[in-house]
Amino acid sequence: MVFLPAEAKKLTEKTSIDLVSKIKFEDIVTSLSPQPVSTSHTAQGEKDTPILLLHGFDSSLLEYRRLLPILSQFHITWAVDLLGFGFTERSEDLLFSPESIKTHLYYTWKTLIKEPVILVGASMGGATAIDFTLTYPETVNKLVLIDSAGLAAPPKIGKFMFPPLDYLSTAFLRNLKVRQKISESAYYNKSFASQDAQLCAALHLQCEQWSQALISFTKSGGYGSFKEEIVNIGQPTTIIWGENDKILGTKDANKFKELIPDSKLIWIPECGHVPHLEKAELTANAILNH
Repeated sequence: MVFLPAEAKKLTEKTSIDLVSKIKFEDIVTSLSPQPVSTSHTAQGEKDTPILLLHGFDSSLLEYRRLLPILSQFHITWAVDLLGFGFTERSEDLLFSPESIKTHLYYTWKTLIKEPVILVGASMGGATAIDFTLTYPETVNKLVLIDSAGLAAPPKIGKFMFPPLDYLSTAFLRNLKVRQKISESAYYNKSFASQDAQLCAALHLQCEQWSQALISFTKSGGYGSFKEEIVNIGQPTTIIWGENDKILGTKDANKFKELIPDSKLIWIPECGHVPHLEKAELTANAILNH
């Protein structure tokens, strides 16, 4: 299945338009289903160790529209839509959970990239990156966490996700005013919460099975705490954190630094929860030089 909403034509920012034009789909054969999963991804650049970018919750690879072009000047840089998110196919016969996301990501890596990567995860994508690194350490040369989830206990909302509360919850998340408020809270500089940003953040809502996949993921419990496990991360790790993060706060940045053996913490000044969007140059520098 290849699907990009017609509304993509309404994008106005050059980085958004450029990235949408470079999205491709690959049928990824996994152990999750007899049928392959049509997986949205993009790759730019040609040099050195590949970088793999993982987006956050209810998001897509468009989250990296400003960071990816900078990184691709120095490394071949991949961005992939995780299973159940972005524009990747949401088949009715699949369960959507951290375990299935990790499995799909491994087969995607094995099919498209095939060599160890610099793995970059933002917010929920950070928890995915931690989980992936712990399970498949041979695939990761270096780990980068951007305002990462992965230290908090999972929310208990999953046990309440039954009809009609499940669909009411996704209807709430679909509301553009709600999404705009979330977008504004993610930035230190509210001017970044533009119409183009709102459209980038909402395009994937029109994909088939969006609500069902989000409900399935929430019922699975989502990502919990890796506090006990991350001491086993052997890869050098860079922790990047916006000094003004109002989504996750800032305490977990220091906790990650204390728990991960070979790690560095880079603070991004005057920046909220999404340094890769708000301070792309500084974020790229932290990834490339630390």
